[in-house]
Amino acid sequence: MNTDPIADYLTRVRNAIKANHRVVEIPASNLKKEITKVLFDKGYIANYKFEDNGPQGIIKVALKYHPVTKIPAIRTISRISKPGLRKYAGTANMPRVLNGLGIAILSTSKGVMTDKEARVQNVGGEVLCFVY
Repeated sequence: MNTDPIADYLTRVRNAIKANHRVVEIPASNLKKEITKVLFDKGYIANYKFEDNGPQGIIKVALKYHPVTKIPAIRTISRISKPGLRKYAGTANMPRVLNGLGIAILSTSKGVMTDKEARVQNVGGEVLCFVY
């Protein structure tokens, strides 16, 4: 039993990047699938695939690296809101990551989205993680 599946997701991605893996397999959930879609839409991962093996399923994430220098697209990925201390942000105090160069992934009432999309739609929510 995992107490924080989102932190496990982020740690698996972080460890795969440090080990220069091309693909990482992660146990699936609906929230993890939405986070994966946001990372793909913003260009932080190369591709993803949802497989329904067994009761839970697997997310296969293809990590993205620079073709020449082999530097990963994700430099830092960190959990912000934890089960012991939830972090929420309204529209007035929405976080900016690296002054707009990175993204904050939020879970809002209108779904999982980035901080920029949440500002446009004028919604707040739980700040899940920072990616840059």
